[in-house]
Amino acid sequence: MSPPPATAARLYVAADLAPGAPIALDVAQAHYLRNVLRLAPGAAVALFNGRDGEWTAAIDDLGKRAALLRCQVQRRPQLPEPDLWLLFAPIKRLRIDYLVEKATELGVAELQPVFTRRTVASRLNLARLVAHAVEAAEQTERLSIPVLREPQGLAERLAAWPPGRRLLLCAEAGPSRPIADALEALAATPAAARAGAVLVGPEGGFTAAELDDLGKLPFVTPVGLGPRILRADTAALAALACWQAILGDGRDPRPLRR
Repeated sequence: MSPPPATAARLYVAADLAPGAPIALDVAQAHYLRNVLRLAPGAAVALFNGRDGEWTAAIDDLGKRAALLRCQVQRRPQLPEPDLWLLFAPIKRLRIDYLVEKATELGVAELQPVFTRRTVASRLNLARLVAHAVEAAEQTERLSIPVLREPQGLAERLAAWPPGRRLLLCAEAGPSRPIADALEALAATPAAARAGAVLVGPEGGFTAAELDDLGKLPFVTPVGLGPRILRADTAALAALACWQAILGDGRDPRPLRR
């Protein structure tokens, strides 16, 4: 069986992917193929939708405001991914864009903005953040994009916390365990299912009362990230990288590309 042809671009689409399936692209995607990459009908493009793996599709028609592709062959099957969530207090625009982009690259399955007592930002442009997540998934060969939830109050979100999911609290003060020790302890337990979450606070950190309340919850493990005080976005990415390295797919071999 010959390998699928090399592709000039990789796009996320919502449509089902199957042999011969026609895929209509939106205006922005058509513009990208036609005016940025300067592709023509017949060119091969890689598509994924988070459900059906990655497929090669050929451009059937490419106009100024529309494009039609047709699926040809599956390049990669859909594989299970670590079930890792990130809860974060909204921060400044450029930093939250960066956080969403890098969290997507690190394989986060769900992004949950939460309002804490010191959260300054009160509104989020969710559409912009989703666009950043999609672009990051396209560029990193990820087979899915993370779910971006509507913002909630921290207490409200924790009140409905699902059983069996451990929450690592990135605590800049108070009693905590080094994150590597906490993760290795979880990895050694029979209940170390690949379902976890990381929580980071706002620029000003959590209040003492918040840290005290969080520390009393049975599913919360306060962890430290070393002797330095990290920015909120840096702390989130450091914790995610540690979780993936010990409990996630950090040890999985990189798949062969055909």
